[in-house]
Formats: sequence, structure tokens, C-alpha cells
Amino acid sequence: MLNKIILMGRLTRDPELRRTQSGTAVTSFSLAVDRDFKSQSGEKETDFIDIVAWRSTAEFVSKYFTKGRMAVVEGRLQIRDWTDRDGGKRRSAEVVADNVYFGDSRRDSADGGYAPSYSAPAPGRSNPPVSGHSDFAEIGEEDGELPF
Repeated sequence: MLNKIILMGRLTRDPELRRTQSGTAVTSFSLAVDRDFKSQSGEKETDFIDIVAWRSTAEFVSKYFTKGRMAVVEGRLQIRDWTDRDGGKRRSAEVVADNVYFGDSRRDSADGGYAPSYSAPAPGRSNPPVSGHSDFAEIGEEDGELPF
């Protein structure tokens, strides 16, 4: 059986870090995730998905993510049954996050926070050799066809 979800969207509010009675960190937030298609009226629709993260993932999210940041969440779908204040039976779907990654760079984020990014080498410049693997040579476009 498989229960795996990967979402990319923007936080709709700042994460709320709480602790259980035993001291375990837990945070909750929601993601606004655009659908891949437009409605009949031509509008892009958005789903608002509740996320919960535990332990070190919860602490990481509460420390580095704020409303408006793009996040990639990897986790599983969980359905919870609960009773509201009036005694009515309710059901909620949420994603339990296993991993949360930055989905934007620092300059793209709404709050200007830090996010690691990768920069490709400038055209015509090769990457420096990886430590211990300097005997590999980069194949440039001028070398013709690839040997495989």
C-alpha cells in the first residue's frame, strides 16, 4: 500500500508551533496550491490544504517559513474523525509532512527570508572538479556527438 503526497504551494498563514504535554513539537499551516487547469470561466482555481508537521520538521518550518513563502511538502494523507463543540461528528483531511523544502529563493520569497539556491555556471565556463574526481573531463558542444 502507498500513501505519498507531494505538494508545492504558498503558506496562507504563519506556522503555529506548539508542544504536546510530553514536549513533542508540532506545527500546523496551510498551503494554497494552484490547480493545473482553469475553470470554464478561465479562472485558475486554488486548493487550500492543511498540513501538520512533527518534531524537528515542525521546528524547522516554524523557524524558516512564514506566510507567503513557497514550500514543497512531502508526506502522507491522513483522515481524522472528531467531534465539534456541538457534539456533531466531523471529518478532516490533512497532510502529515515528512519533509518540507524551500520552493523559492530568497529574492522570490514574500518576506525576503533565506533559502538556499543553486546557480548554474556561466556559459563557456566549466564546473570545478569534484574533490577526488578530477580525472573526469567535461564534454563541450564543440566535441561533436556524445560517445554513448
